[in-house]
Amino acid sequence: MMSQLSAANAGTIDVGGDLTVNRLGFGAMRITGQGIWGSPPDSDAAKEALRRAVGLGITFIDTADSYGPEVSENLIAETLYPYPDDLVIATKGGLIRPGPGRWQAVGRPKHLRQACEGSLRRLRLDQIPLYQFHRPDPKVPIAESIGALAELKNEGKIRHIGVSNFSEAQLRAAEQITPVVSVQNRYNAADRSSESMVDLCEQESLVFLPWAPIQGAGTSPAVAEAARRHGASAHQIVLAWLLARSPQMLPIPGSGNAEHVAQNIAAASIVLDPDEITAMSKAG
Repeated sequence: MMSQLSAANAGTIDVGGDLTVNRLGFGAMRITGQGIWGSPPDSDAAKEALRRAVGLGITFIDTADSYGPEVSENLIAETLYPYPDDLVIATKGGLIRPGPGRWQAVGRPKHLRQACEGSLRRLRLDQIPLYQFHRPDPKVPIAESIGALAELKNEGKIRHIGVSNFSEAQLRAAEQITPVVSVQNRYNAADRSSESMVDLCEQESLVFLPWAPIQGAGTSPAVAEAARRHGASAHQIVLAWLLARSPQMLPIPGSGNAEHVAQNIAAASIVLDPDEITAMSKAG
């Protein structure tokens, strides 16, 4: 019997111990223009993708002030505000955009405060449920950057703090300043460089958000074989594998196309057998 198409089929996860979301989320980077710059080619299609995601049980959306820049956050608010009670919106600060496809880390406390307060305005929120430091700035000590977020949390503008593109040593430095509830690093079928961070998050009940979760999906024979068996796409199989990899994994595939969103959400209903999971895990 087929399960109803819903992100709820992935089960749930607690973010920070007090925010329960379905364990398949939506990444809102791709609702912008080429090079993650400017408006999407079809704003109505991007808005429909957001509506479809929420309509199919997505309760966690991940975005950033640098997506566009500002475009993704504005579209989320224009499309979904007032937000459903169970929707958790996470955003990030710490990158600026010199141009299409270009990213520059800025971790100065003054910039992070301005970034956070700008996100609050654009998202029409009084408090950001999960605010993530987008990338360490080699010119600014992590303690200074994370200290700025801790101040914003103390002021009630941030509920929980997360980090992105962090090593274990950088995470430990951040944890000396304030509790950290999530790590968002690149992790997919082709890139397992954050394998140890996934394990750490599982051991310490932190949420792990894999970015670029479906990249490299077509390069693994184990993925192709599982896709054939399940009558699914390689993208769907990789998402199912991520869900099986760790109970602390919260994949956030994104798309500006409503049909692609629905296809990604269908992965929540795919149950891989242990041999398939092992084969894909070894393939990395």
